[in-house]
Amino acid sequence: HVQCTANGYGERTGNADLFPVVANLQLKMGIECLPEGKLAETRRISHAIAEIANIAPDTHQAYAGVSSFAHKAGLHASALKVNPELYNHIDPALVGGDQRVLVTEMAGRASVEMKSKELGYDITGDAERVTHIVETVKDLESKGWTFEAADASFELILMGSDESQSRFEVESWRTIVEQDASGDVRTEATVKVRANGERMISTAEGNGPVNALDKALRSAVTSLHPELEPLELIDYKVRILEKSDADTSGTASVTRVLVSTSDGKREWTTLGVHENVVAASWRALEDALTYGLMRSQA
Repeated sequence: HVQCTANGYGERTGNADLFPVVANLQLKMGIECLPEGKLAETRRISHAIAEIANIAPDTHQAYAGVSSFAHKAGLHASALKVNPELYNHIDPALVGGDQRVLVTEMAGRASVEMKSKELGYDITGDAERVTHIVETVKDLESKGWTFEAADASFELILMGSDESQSRFEVESWRTIVEQDASGDVRTEATVKVRANGERMISTAEGNGPVNALDKALRSAVTSLHPELEPLELIDYKVRILEKSDADTSGTASVTRVLVSTSDGKREWTTLGVHENVVAASWRALEDALTYGLMRSQA
């Protein structure tokens, strides 16, 4: 007899997590708990319950977490390419999961090829393109970029050499923050973009520079690409990098920004790195819309 709750939710310290318990009983101990094929619903149901509870899914949750079958670059990736069973304790598909390769500063040809294939790009036979991507990733990593949590930004690097993909071009952007005599603070952003042979200037107000830029950019781009109207910013994270995380000098710090965006059907995360937090945020926001546009045209 085992008492469990979905995702281990509980009002104090939590409870035994139903999903790993059932998976361990059935896959490790041979005790049949569910009808055939039902165990493959593990990740979907776990994430659906997290959505209902309005709690972010635990990425490190056994079996159901998106990182439960994730592998970093290097020897892991090379071995996985030969035989996935060498580093996976079960077939991820048995619990509705999939294998992920994380692109890090240790990225080599094997990991880049596997990650590209995971994202739908088979570049195995294109040695020149693989070399270019590996060098680009390593150069960006040395400046504080990390693509482990930003698949969309890595995919933009993959798509960058495809001239058939249409993008919007940003001419300029700016933000103004001012405080009036009453003490109220106003933030305004102006963005100028070109797309489809047209030029659009958009101005928006927000509760801060990033919010104002997000509104102005979306207004400008969606007026030229209405298919991007459903896009919504759902998460925004900022981290100040230590000197060990990036090749910085002097007293200036480097800021890393992660932006998560949704079109109502799927989510993706993009990355921006800069000494200025607003500039880092802008890069992540611009990449988010660029990725959304490219996926809509795919």
